[in-house]
Amino acid sequence: MKVTSLILAAGHGTRMKSDLPKVLHPLAGKPLVLHALDSAAQVSPEKPVIIIGHGADAVRQTVGDRARCVVQEPQLGTGHAVQQAEASLKGQTDLVLVVTADMPLLTSESLRTVVQTQMDNPGPITMATIIADDPRGFGRVVRGPKGDVLAIVEEAQATAEQRTIKELNASVYCFRSDWLWDALRRVQMSPKGEYYLTDTVEIAVRDGLEVRAVILADAQEALGINTRVHLAEAEAVMRARINRAWMLSGVTLVDAAATYIEPGVTIGADTLIHPNTTLRGNTVIGRGCVIGPNVVIESTVVEDGAQVKPFTHLFSGSTVNP
Repeated sequence: MKVTSLILAAGHGTRMKSDLPKVLHPLAGKPLVLHALDSAAQVSPEKPVIIIGHGADAVRQTVGDRARCVVQEPQLGTGHAVQQAEASLKGQTDLVLVVTADMPLLTSESLRTVVQTQMDNPGPITMATIIADDPRGFGRVVRGPKGDVLAIVEEAQATAEQRTIKELNASVYCFRSDWLWDALRRVQMSPKGEYYLTDTVEIAVRDGLEVRAVILADAQEALGINTRVHLAEAEAVMRARINRAWMLSGVTLVDAAATYIEPGVTIGADTLIHPNTTLRGNTVIGRGCVIGPNVVIESTVVEDGAQVKPFTHLFSGSTVNP
């Protein structure tokens, strides 16, 4: 079954208070939109479609040939954004996986679970949800007496009772493509003048079709980036993930909270990394090395058994021998 990812990246991101489009703000050394593309690439080999708008030229240049870019103009909500991909995807794929470019902590494992659940779903939609005390403005997932999903209610339209619901929409959906495009035409404009993708859930339920929900085990995966505070929070989570993975692979981090390792770095086992070390770009650290403290290494090869002394800065193209 063919699966194609659709990445929503058209928003202005006004709360970032920046001239830079929100999806181009860097996280762990690369723009948010590239994190979304990396996750999509691990779910399906099909080239994704990305919906762009604000800063379209800059986003298109960053994305390059990794995705097909479609401009949303004007920007009339998430339902309208997805609708822009109809010409590219209708009749070309079986399932459409919709994600947003400002949620970089979603793992490929979670996305694959959503896709697999939809493959087994006789209905047209599978969505991801989280359980959390802080709603962070997310829509509430309304379920029936038997636990079946009935609707997603946006916070602005939620009643006082609905706002007590702790199951939240994580803004990840997998749609059956042959159902999606006609359903989007049935979405009504909201009082805010937008077309909400979430309304497709209620449309499916009204038609007697099953909507399934996958509850993500880690609510942090749904941390969306709307402000610089959120960006810093996501940076801390991603750094902790990266550092934990390296420690479990046999690398010693003396102080993991004071060690910064970007995703493109590789490190050999039995290497010891002292505090205040930053490893960037495509740096390769061999086995049994000693690094730092107070070291910055960018796109450098450090051969097996080498030592990098404290207060050293190594930049692109360097090689360190034992």
